[in-house]
Amino acid sequence: MRNIAIYTILSLFLFSCQESLLETVPDDRISTEIFWETEDDAIFGANAIYPTLDGNKVFAYDGITDLFHTNRTFENNSIIEAGNADASFSRFQTEWDDAYTAIRRANDFFENVDRVETSNTELISRLKGEVRTIRAFHYAKLVMLYGDVPLITTSIDVQEGKSLTRSSAESIWDYVETELTTAVGELPVSYTGNDLGRVTKGAALALKARAMLYAGRYDASASAAKQVMDLGVYSLYNSYGDLFQYEGENCNEVILSRQYAKDVLPNNYYHTLGPWSLVPGSVGSVYVPTKKLVDLYEMKNGLPISDPESGFDPENPYENRDPRLKQSIFVTGETLPDGGIFNSIPGDADATDPVGGTLYTTTTGWNVKKYIASDDFNTPKNSGINLVLIRYAEVLLTYAEAKIELNQIDQSVYDAINEVRGRVSVEMPPIADGLSQGQLREVVRKERAIELAFEGTRLFDIRRWEIAHEVMPGEVYGMTYSAGGELVTIKVESYNRVFDQGRDYLWPIPQRERELNPNLEQNPKW
Repeated sequence: MRNIAIYTILSLFLFSCQESLLETVPDDRISTEIFWETEDDAIFGANAIYPTLDGNKVFAYDGITDLFHTNRTFENNSIIEAGNADASFSRFQTEWDDAYTAIRRANDFFENVDRVETSNTELISRLKGEVRTIRAFHYAKLVMLYGDVPLITTSIDVQEGKSLTRSSAESIWDYVETELTTAVGELPVSYTGNDLGRVTKGAALALKARAMLYAGRYDASASAAKQVMDLGVYSLYNSYGDLFQYEGENCNEVILSRQYAKDVLPNNYYHTLGPWSLVPGSVGSVYVPTKKLVDLYEMKNGLPISDPESGFDPENPYENRDPRLKQSIFVTGETLPDGGIFNSIPGDADATDPVGGTLYTTTTGWNVKKYIASDDFNTPKNSGINLVLIRYAEVLLTYAEAKIELNQIDQSVYDAINEVRGRVSVEMPPIADGLSQGQLREVVRKERAIELAFEGTRLFDIRRWEIAHEVMPGEVYGMTYSAGGELVTIKVESYNRVFDQGRDYLWPIPQRERELNPNLEQNPKW
């Protein structure tokens, strides 16, 4: 939304002005006395937290998993994917810095917002709920990436920062659960007008459902997900593909999103993800799908492509498949935003994006389709499409998974999964009745991989399921195509994934943090 984007820019400007004051006023307390006076100050203070929500990181998380690949070996995430990063690696530091910057802003907000003179207590309570939710968002992610991390809920000085120790992951999850429970009581169900895109009651509940699923607290997860379902304000958007286009912004399915506006607060996702032919001489194809992902999409009859009765034709591998395949991924024969036809077959004279054609073409033969809009063709670094962070389909799958793990399998579990599969633009057959807990577990995991592809959940899923050491190591494969009358499957050249089971389930505490504070013990084998 354009309005919230403008407000965000103004908020950041005011915060930067506040930081300038700190350079000229000896006592940093004076600047807070100048700023925290009016309702607008409180709103600007809350708005300054919104830009800390994930952006490009969503794709980067998927890019270091089994279903995706960081396309160029010199990219940071490719080095992580290959197991060659150490504790001094910049990505580990950046992720840590970004999260604690958000937490610092949130803590500053809470320490000062009650000084605002206003009779509008409902506004202040709502803003607290928004900031509380976003702070919990960052703590949940920190735990999933690093394990035990410092729990900081107030402003601290440099000396205090050098004496911090790591709080247990369980205590962080306790904090996240308590904070989100509080936020639910502070937030409205919905907004209108200029406030569209702000954190809602549903967002706090959906984040709680996600966080508690990650924490293995399945009762709390199922309960929170059910509360979202019972709000009666969310449903599945008819068009799966349009969810990630301008048409789907702030629709009935989106619960939380990073808000952008072309020309005002744009993103470069088209430039990052699009096929090379759409951004020639630039970037494109930073993260690409792998054979493991594409093979997960069932035939339209609901059978896996490995089933001899499925009707799968290796010569026409994309026909009669789950519609989400072509709505998520550019495959050879697909129409591009510029009207051309995507073709990645190596050596084909008509190929727009031949594998191996340039440093920037896909290495697997496929490209991401989500967030690639024809409206952005002429300005690939100036997209205004919002980035979906949590949506209703994830809540349904979270509910189903939590109930499965509790072995509380009833019709509501089947209904939740089948609702996702039965979306108007997807219409996949319902799953079979009478499945065991183990069978349903595999169904819901597969459904998450397909439904939430390129949405930043896979890294955390394979970690919490403790299967990363099984699915990650090995070579990376791409599409199969016909060459000289034979079917050839692409293998990404000179690339091998490495995953150390005793090390890689957690990222290291960044080396610089440990140099500043030796009390931060390092994770195993880093």
